[in-house]
Amino acid sequence: MSTSRDTIFSSIRRSLGVTGDERIRASIVEDRLERAPKGIIPTRAQIDAPAKLALMLEKLEGVQATFAKLKSASEVPAAAAEYLRANNLPATLRRGDDPRLDGLPWSQTALDVAVGRSDGHDLNAISHAEAGIAETGTVVMISGHENPTTLNFLPDNHIVVLSASDIVGDLEQIWPRLRKKYGKGEMPRTVNCITGASRSGDIEQTILLGAHGPRRLHVLIVEG
Repeated sequence: MSTSRDTIFSSIRRSLGVTGDERIRASIVEDRLERAPKGIIPTRAQIDAPAKLALMLEKLEGVQATFAKLKSASEVPAAAAEYLRANNLPATLRRGDDPRLDGLPWSQTALDVAVGRSDGHDLNAISHAEAGIAETGTVVMISGHENPTTLNFLPDNHIVVLSASDIVGDLEQIWPRLRKKYGKGEMPRTVNCITGASRSGDIEQTILLGAHGPRRLHVLIVEG
């Protein structure tokens, strides 16, 4: 079945006298995309790794997120349990089957950990971020069974594990990173960039937390 898009492109090809399958023309387009000039990127995030971590922490505080720094990933379960306990939250947690979370010592805590996507009845969730953006204090989440997107939006409290080595300076660095990791045509279906807890000021310009997602965002930054 022909669509309006097909009709328009067919008309353009006829006017140019081409079919669209010419390898030389395709190579020219690919080369132009590869050599496309970069946009203007502020210098404030063009810094070394320790400075990126410091800026990330500063920006997390600025968006009312909380954080804890850990020496190794093995400390994640205990840190998650401590966060829930400190906020008087039940010791329940839902996560995806990300290998980075799967092998952690959850059994050494009193946490009741469930695996899989959320159906909206989970109070607490934990995910592993693909990256962090220091410039804005943003965590970048990739959709999939490893870290279901439902965990980003449905539970009231979201704990995110972020490796310090995955912190980049600015948003522009995220897309080449993803293309390099997943390859052409294999990009994740959804990339969620999350900056702080969900909030809205639509009602009388009063900030309401948890309007469209979690009321709390807690980031566990693994430095080791």
